[in-house]
Amino acid sequence: MRAMDPAVQAANRLTARWASEARAGTVFSAAGVWPLLALLADGAAGAAREELEEALGLPAGQAGAAAREFLAMLTGIDGLSSALGWWTARFVELREEWAARLPVGTHGVLTGDPAADGRALDAWAAERTGGVIERTRAELRPDTSLVVAGALVLEADWEVPFEGHVGGWLGRHDRAGLVREVPDIDGVAVARAGAGAVTRVAVRGATGVDVHLVLGTERMGPGEVLSAGTDLLAGTLEAVPGSRLPEGDAGPGLHVVKRRTHMPEPPSLSLFTVEFTLRAEHDLLASPDLFGLTTAARDTPGADPFPGVSRTPLVLDCARQTMTATFGAEGFKAAAVTTMAALYRGRSREEPPYETTRAMACFERPFGFLAVRRESGLVLAAGWVCDPTPFREDQAPT
Repeated sequence: MRAMDPAVQAANRLTARWASEARAGTVFSAAGVWPLLALLADGAAGAAREELEEALGLPAGQAGAAAREFLAMLTGIDGLSSALGWWTARFVELREEWAARLPVGTHGVLTGDPAADGRALDAWAAERTGGVIERTRAELRPDTSLVVAGALVLEADWEVPFEGHVGGWLGRHDRAGLVREVPDIDGVAVARAGAGAVTRVAVRGATGVDVHLVLGTERMGPGEVLSAGTDLLAGTLEAVPGSRLPEGDAGPGLHVVKRRTHMPEPPSLSLFTVEFTLRAEHDLLASPDLFGLTTAARDTPGADPFPGVSRTPLVLDCARQTMTATFGAEGFKAAAVTTMAALYRGRSREEPPYETTRAMACFERPFGFLAVRRESGLVLAAGWVCDPTPFREDQAPT
């Protein structure tokens, strides 16, 4: 196995920490959050920068380049599509060096109307996820000044599909069950974590994306089981492969039988499981320490957590993820949209030598006009604009 990329390792460590706090019936994607945190860290300062560094697992000075490389890496994964979008209010001046790390052609403008901006963000999410996620539930305000959002969509077909049957679940037989047999007994492994034993089965995808199913003892909670699974992936927890397991009850939900046959037969693994679909919404600011966002979201007068992002002081106001995942007979599908929004706060800590006044005029809804002769004040024409000329491709700047 080749050495793991540092950014991948860092994102996986965030997965592990998030997994340790997981509750039943949830689904999440640290890979959808990590590059956004990295972009914020690249423009952060002071305590906000230090906290984001700790959450990222990388120095903030490397975070911007790492985020760009991470996003590029995602586009190279078969069956995975990703997108990043960002929106700013008209008065926000982004630092050129920070904006240069953002993908080209993904910039939108915030109108200051939370309902309209929310609809635009929801439309972006629906388009990028093929309609799987139709709402981001981002909490936008009239003074929301910067929004950064990422979308991930994964579709992975199994190398060996499952067959459907009536599945068992908590003593009942009323679920959509899945069963398959593969000649790969080392597709299962057992490990012993601090909280108890876990059984892991790897379900291989045809395009190189696998899904690992992890089962713990009945006394283990979701966070404990998922933490053990991430430790297995990281290689920090030793696992015993199926070919080395003893006969009998070898692990949670796992029974090994050795038998005599009349003809040579390869070892095999039978897996019985169930179809599932999970949906979850996460407020990342409910666990700010986990994501390094405590100071970034603290509305302190005069503070500017992100001086490297914009000359306009910003404070993080919303950080959410909406996700869904489906495990079925033919494959696995998942979609996640992560949104982070910042508000304008106070004055910039940079004091330029001159003072000026800025006004904003946004004629973006029906308006009237008067054509007046200056010398006499004669109104030559008047009108009401409600259907402006449509934009044409040949009007685009070259």
